[in-house]
Amino acid sequence: MTIREILKEATARLERAGVPNADYDAAQMLAHVLGEDTLMMRLNNHRAVEETKRAAYEAMLARREAREPMQYILGETGFMGLTFHVGPGVLCPRPDTEILCEEALLRLPEGGRVLDIGTGSGALAVSIARLAPGSRVTAVDVSETALAIAGENARLNGADVRFVRSDCFGALAGETFDMIVSNPPYIDRQEMETLMPEVQHEPALALCGGEDGLDFYRRISREAGAHLSDGGVLLFEIGWKQKDAVAALLARHIGEPFALRDYGGNWRVVGAVKERRDA
Repeated sequence: MTIREILKEATARLERAGVPNADYDAAQMLAHVLGEDTLMMRLNNHRAVEETKRAAYEAMLARREAREPMQYILGETGFMGLTFHVGPGVLCPRPDTEILCEEALLRLPEGGRVLDIGTGSGALAVSIARLAPGSRVTAVDVSETALAIAGENARLNGADVRFVRSDCFGALAGETFDMIVSNPPYIDRQEMETLMPEVQHEPALALCGGEDGLDFYRRISREAGAHLSDGGVLLFEIGWKQKDAVAALLARHIGEPFALRDYGGNWRVVGAVKERRDA
């Protein structure tokens, strides 16, 4: 079969499976198997594909028909201009989280100490370490799988990050930071039942934030003060409906809150600066 024939058949199969952007995904996977750019592949789509590569493509196609995330199938994704390995056991980094990373980089003092809570693939921690040279970044997660993947991503991107297995601040007694960032689980239990099939392949531990989605915001906000230096910043990614609730928690425990929208106009980041003792 030629590239054109394979893509036509694959797109039809993905459409029947309800996959959004079926033609795009079909082409991305085939280009990955062939080791080619998608544009050049399409411009030369009259070529036949050898049997071994067709078999590899068929395996990927079956996974996508089952609505497994493309990032897991390809084994990597982009974030902040860097490439990250991803797979089952960690969330796929999303473009919306770049808003949180950008704000962290803007507010981080030179040589600042940063803590990333619930690091997952390490996208935030690794990006901050790479893009803010001299920063001292610690990343924690309860999952050994996540820490292994995050450590691999730090090595792949040449980032100096200290990884610690910890339930939030549990293993960090007495340590303080100039900035704490977190993209915690924030989906409520009811919404968990309505997630897209792709998201349902991602670890529930990294998605569900309790009955109302706020469990981790409550805990981190309550405990963060003891681990933030005076004038230090706590930054959260939030669900688009959670701004007021999270801002209220930060006002109670940290300081005057602020909020940022993502490029789609939805509230995406809430943060606060720890009030100085001499204020």
